[in-house]
Amino acid sequence: MRVLSYNIHKGIGGRDRRYRIDRIIRVIAEQEPDLICLQEVDLNVRRTRHDDQPRQLAEAIQSVADIYQLNVHLGAGGYGNLVLSRWAFRHTHQISLRQRRRKPRGAQIAIVETPEGPLHLVNWHLGLAERERHWQVRHLLDHDCFRESATLPTLIVGDFNDWRNTLARMAFATQGFEQLTVPHERFRSFPAYFPVVSLDKAFARGGIVVHHARVIRTPLAKRASDHLPLVIDFQVRPSASNGSGESSSTASDAS
Repeated sequence: MRVLSYNIHKGIGGRDRRYRIDRIIRVIAEQEPDLICLQEVDLNVRRTRHDDQPRQLAEAIQSVADIYQLNVHLGAGGYGNLVLSRWAFRHTHQISLRQRRRKPRGAQIAIVETPEGPLHLVNWHLGLAERERHWQVRHLLDHDCFRESATLPTLIVGDFNDWRNTLARMAFATQGFEQLTVPHERFRSFPAYFPVVSLDKAFARGGIVVHHARVIRTPLAKRASDHLPLVIDFQVRPSASNGSGESSSTASDAS
């Protein structure tokens, strides 16, 4: 199976500043992902011609299931997170990660009915301040909506904004998560045209077996957004106790 995580920057190129949602669609389609976790997806905003990007992307990718989370409101629209899936969702949750006087942020949770068993998938976009990000991670991992499915194989992806790479040593480590996007030098994703920092990350726990993880650096990807997409090929391996998540995740070297 393949998951793609991508901050699409509303479909606006990082260097040319042109709005071209078709470039985003092509970047995604070229990777043929089964699960797509997007951040900064516009809905009815003037700068992107009042397009319904969640609908456009879902139709272009021909997803079976989708869930959109509008986090930042701009007039009658705004932007947020989007999950598209080749398979149905058993159930979903939307969790606010907003701290007082900070930009609204959010996390999406989906239990995906994959051919290999249920997958506990999280897509999010964390804040710009380090203390804020650490609170957001703790808030999600302690949230009832997350904990109710925490025994399933779990994969957390998105734009972590963790440029100093401090999150792995804190709450993730204490709760048994493994970072899949290491070493950081191989996963530099921002800015797309000349990436110097690793902002787009993935963590896993339980029966997640990773075969390959990489940042996509095609010429088109370098133009389409200000971030490069992250792609992970993996399997879900349920434990003997009906997917209890006791087996550890493993990751191969990235290219």
